[in-house]
Amino acid sequence: MSYNIALNFEDGVTRFINCNPGETVLDAAYRNQIKLPMDCSDGVCGTCKGSCRQGSFDLGDDYLDEALTEEEVAEGKVLTCQMVPSGDCVVEIPAPSTLCKTGQVEFGGTLAEVNLISPTAIELKVNADQDIPFLPGQYVNIRVPGSEESRAYSFSSCPGSRELSFLIRNVPGGLMSSWLVGQARAGDRLSLTGPMGVFYLRPVARPVLMLAGGTGLAPFLAMLEELKVKGCDQPVHLIYGVTNDDDLVGVEALERFAAEIGNFSFKTVVAGADSAHPRKGYVTNHMEDAPLRHGEVDVYLCGPPPMVDAVLGYFRGQGIQPASFHYEKFSPSVTAVAEQVA
Repeated sequence: MSYNIALNFEDGVTRFINCNPGETVLDAAYRNQIKLPMDCSDGVCGTCKGSCRQGSFDLGDDYLDEALTEEEVAEGKVLTCQMVPSGDCVVEIPAPSTLCKTGQVEFGGTLAEVNLISPTAIELKVNADQDIPFLPGQYVNIRVPGSEESRAYSFSSCPGSRELSFLIRNVPGGLMSSWLVGQARAGDRLSLTGPMGVFYLRPVARPVLMLAGGTGLAPFLAMLEELKVKGCDQPVHLIYGVTNDDDLVGVEALERFAAEIGNFSFKTVVAGADSAHPRKGYVTNHMEDAPLRHGEVDVYLCGPPPMVDAVLGYFRGQGIQPASFHYEKFSPSVTAVAEQVA
């Protein structure tokens, strides 16, 4: 039996390695040809220090306080040369992947389906050549066939499967959109690189508020797939905002999640003045059911930059400091990832 360890590097690259029982993360990484920062490997220098807030492990007591203080242990800091996992873990490495002699993983897949589910949204399904581990909420770069350019798209499917799905904004004249709508055929080969990103679901220890804008719904579908499998005893509320009625997709999936996950609820909001939707405006206009709990809440936010900025301004204006705040901004051709953890 071995454990899956996700190494999250500061440049957004995630590498998954297997760690054997009794093996340290540092040794497992080296066995997988990933050279994590290290000087002594004996718990003396602190060079291999990282963070782990997800998973179970043992640090033992064979390290110096100068290398890792009690305060740092309480904050989730670890020494990878001393950390022996007893379950799957996510470890944050404060170094770029390139410095550790590794990088993004490229893998292939076969296009299974392209569905134009609305005038503004495309569902892409890909059968990967291998099982693809990722953290729910992360994304991959997909190379546009016939070009050297890539586009970043969040997984909307459950981690660990070869059957991948993506919810993509249909951008008129866009390089990937034009190929998907006009040329793509089942059986076409695709090249994908990843997983990437620090926007992913953490262990649920308190109420969760999810805020999605447009095709920013995609990573939340992956998160909800994970919660459906693992269960959740905390309230999870999602507010999904779009510009026009045609932009409102994925509602049937959300309804299924509401039936399958006992503590999950959601609402949809449309900003367009001509909309017939019963809830008008922006997500910040409909926070009355949000489990804010005076800040005792984990907030996940994914949408276009104006929406992200508006939500951040809303919380500042309300004087609410969430226990943790994770967000991702995206534009049609570029995904910019940012994270703020309170």
